[in-house]
Amino acid sequence: MSDFPRWKYAVVIVVCLLGLLYAAPNLYQRQPAVQVSANRGATVDKALETRVGDILKKNNIAFSRLEIDNTKHPLVMARFANPDVQLKASDVLRQTLGDKYVVALNLASTVPGWMQAIHANAMRLGLDLQGGVHFMMEVDQQAVRDKQQNGYMGNIRSLLRDHKIRYVNVGKSTSGVGVSITLRSSADRDQAATLIGASYPKLQISNGASSGDRYVLNAVMTDKDLMDLQQRAITQNVGTLRNRINALGVSEPLIQQQGNDRIVVELAGVQDTAEAKKMLGATATLEYRADYGTRQDAIQAQQTGIIPPEARLYHMRDGTPVLLSKKVIATGDELLNASSGIDQQSGTPEVSVTLNAAAAKRMFDFTSANVGKNMGVVYKETIPEVKEVDGKKVRTYKVTETVINNATIQGVFSNQFQTTGLESPEAAANLALLLRSGSLAAPMRIVAERVIGPSLGRDNIRKGLLAIIIGLAAVLLCAGIYYKLFGLVADVALFFNLVILVAVMSLIGVTLTMPGIAGIILALGMAIDANVLICERVREEIRNGSTPLASIRAGYEHAWPVILDAHVTHLLAAVALMTFGTGAIRGFGVTLAIGILASLFTSVTVTHAITAATHGGKHIKKLSV
Repeated sequence: MSDFPRWKYAVVIVVCLLGLLYAAPNLYQRQPAVQVSANRGATVDKALETRVGDILKKNNIAFSRLEIDNTKHPLVMARFANPDVQLKASDVLRQTLGDKYVVALNLASTVPGWMQAIHANAMRLGLDLQGGVHFMMEVDQQAVRDKQQNGYMGNIRSLLRDHKIRYVNVGKSTSGVGVSITLRSSADRDQAATLIGASYPKLQISNGASSGDRYVLNAVMTDKDLMDLQQRAITQNVGTLRNRINALGVSEPLIQQQGNDRIVVELAGVQDTAEAKKMLGATATLEYRADYGTRQDAIQAQQTGIIPPEARLYHMRDGTPVLLSKKVIATGDELLNASSGIDQQSGTPEVSVTLNAAAAKRMFDFTSANVGKNMGVVYKETIPEVKEVDGKKVRTYKVTETVINNATIQGVFSNQFQTTGLESPEAAANLALLLRSGSLAAPMRIVAERVIGPSLGRDNIRKGLLAIIIGLAAVLLCAGIYYKLFGLVADVALFFNLVILVAVMSLIGVTLTMPGIAGIILALGMAIDANVLICERVREEIRNGSTPLASIRAGYEHAWPVILDAHVTHLLAAVALMTFGTGAIRGFGVTLAIGILASLFTSVTVTHAITAATHGGKHIKKLSV
């Protein structure tokens, strides 16, 4: 048995110890908690922690621990004894703190700090184990294409007018997603083709059928650009949904694309589907309006209720009144991009904005006449509501309008400009995010939904753990009885297989679901199969007259090709599930793949190390196998 070198012993010991270390956090049960994070310019500090504690004490809500958590971003975390107290505390805090803070349900980790410092954390629980709501939302890709076509039509009309090129009509192209332009002469068509090609190089320009004094020019998107457009729409909708769900108060939401036109939203801990649907179905946009009057004029208008006929009274996020013109300069639907940065001259945070051609012309005309004056950015959100009127449910809409910025116009600009004077880089980044994803890029509809109660989630956890324990115990018992000492060695390897599997899943952040539990059980079954092959090979060598040590060596050598073939074929199947599967199928594939790789190590290397340490250097007459 000298063929098992010492460095392999070291590898086995190190891997097993690391497995125990990174699997251990899953033994610490999570504690029901409520987290309070800042919103709308508020801050998280000791004063907020004291205020939260006073609110809970005033309402006779007992908490086990109250602290400020800076792990990801500052928030106040209050821990409770059970979910009932947690829900009561959440309702009270949400009503008392108001819109300046986001109150969310959470399951606080009880893992020791030194473990968290080395990134040893427990696995996250999926929706089926924690409870919550699941939505499948479908993006209207036709609306995306129509919106892009309408944008091209407006921009190309402005482009042709600016260069004094005569045209009969600019409409939607019938040969693809793009524009069909009818001009009066071939010279105009050639000039328009050159101009459009230079301004929009991604459009494919081609001549259409001509008749009389009608010369047609087609400018359509390529298939690749169309796919990119649809992907950007889904990406923007995912970002918008994430912003809205953060406002809803969900600690660890799952929002991800599924297929080419669908988005999956899972909100763990949320049971009110009506509230969730209201936030997901809301529409939002941005409006740029001229400032109307001074701050004192706005305060006076708020106090007296007398507002100039050409103005409207708005409020900043901190409640400061602002008078803005009723005339809209540009809207968020006309915005192409927004990014945050630092102004090179003043060194203060800024947000750079890019508008389309039509909005750029209006912005140029406005800024040319209003340098030194203010311009407000209004965030407008429309939220659907269902009210009961005379015993019937009536669908209404709640509109909220907030001024997110009111800055001074420093110079003339059109399609690109910067907004400066923001209080911090974080505020600039948040403003850019609102500008980019304040509204949905395309309409969506909910095509499927389901609700999983928290009690069902706890029941799933109990049954899943029970299935693992019973299955593992049965396998360990049968292996120990049938293969004796070699069976006990296989049992030790099987235990470490489970440990390493759980450790890897925890380390890479896999979310545990019911299909994941099924994958764990299947992986354990495959692991014991490998040990059965080794034990049977050892028995066969003994029957053929080999010595005990030679039988062990030959058993591992002859069983290895079969074990490798079996695991590789199963691994290919697991990779296929991960690649082409979604949701539960993909989760099952991920768990199975990790379990197969762990099995290759524990079933062969770990058992070989234990066997070599037990029998190596000894004169053995008979093997217990």
